[in-house]
Amino acid sequence: MFDAASKAFFATLAGSGTLKRLASRYGMRRHESFARRFIAGEQIAEALGAARALEQAGLHVTLDLLGESVSSLEEADRATRAYLSMVERMREAGVGRNISVKLTQLGLAIDEATAFDNVRRVLDAAGAANFFVRIDMENSPYTDLTLDTFETLWRVNYRNVGVVLQSYLKRTEGDVRRMNTLGARVRLVKGAYREQPDVALQRKADVDAAYLTQMRLLLTDGNYPAIATHDPAIIDATRAFASERGLAKGKFEFQMLYGIRRDLQTQLASQGFPVRIYVPFGTEWFPYFMRRLGERPANIGFVLRSVAREK
Repeated sequence: MFDAASKAFFATLAGSGTLKRLASRYGMRRHESFARRFIAGEQIAEALGAARALEQAGLHVTLDLLGESVSSLEEADRATRAYLSMVERMREAGVGRNISVKLTQLGLAIDEATAFDNVRRVLDAAGAANFFVRIDMENSPYTDLTLDTFETLWRVNYRNVGVVLQSYLKRTEGDVRRMNTLGARVRLVKGAYREQPDVALQRKADVDAAYLTQMRLLLTDGNYPAIATHDPAIIDATRAFASERGLAKGKFEFQMLYGIRRDLQTQLASQGFPVRIYVPFGTEWFPYFMRRLGERPANIGFVLRSVAREK
């Protein structure tokens, strides 16, 4: 993870309309292009192809249709219908029945009731096809709204749904306990958004320590938690804690992002751990791509080498 200044830099780039337009023109133009290391493609067919290849390698998948805060209810409805189509296309293709959704893409920043109705439409279609849906966590202004929406869904008996928590938020230990009490499935990540010091931990060592505390709570009292990290030290600590507690490998899963630490993905899977890969796709890929660069210096080196080959 970079420091806060680097995250701020990449957050600024992510909001640049000019860079987004250039990236959309050039970033996906070749199979070997720099963005394709981290994004399966812009179309569902490309994502399905990537998912099949991962499953053939012994990995599990979840498809992630990229996109965030829409600006109108019409856009929210289009995004909802895109999710419904994705469920159907995945069912037809026979790939793993697991997707992630973002509530601001379904209209949360515009009208909470509409967003709630839209996510129910997705969950109903997903439930009928035996899909699991993970509600992604976005930046901190939406944390309470996301968890409240999730808990309302849970209390009206939706069980094919889980949520994401970000370890760098100072509130997260309490949120882990809240989700454990519900019996909800949690995906634990470090957090990639730019957040202020009063809201989020800023030092990597502090974030790592918080993540380890939350991981132990999830493995002790959680419901099939997802430990989402590429950090070998945290992975080793998770494995050691699970062994100490006598937890079988199938009681939790590791999750990683498409294109990052492929060696570690296959190594863990070969050792019998369930490993799920988030497969992002869609035309709105640029902000996601910038966050990936902001998380890890090695990612920038890969991009620069790819750009050099393009010339």
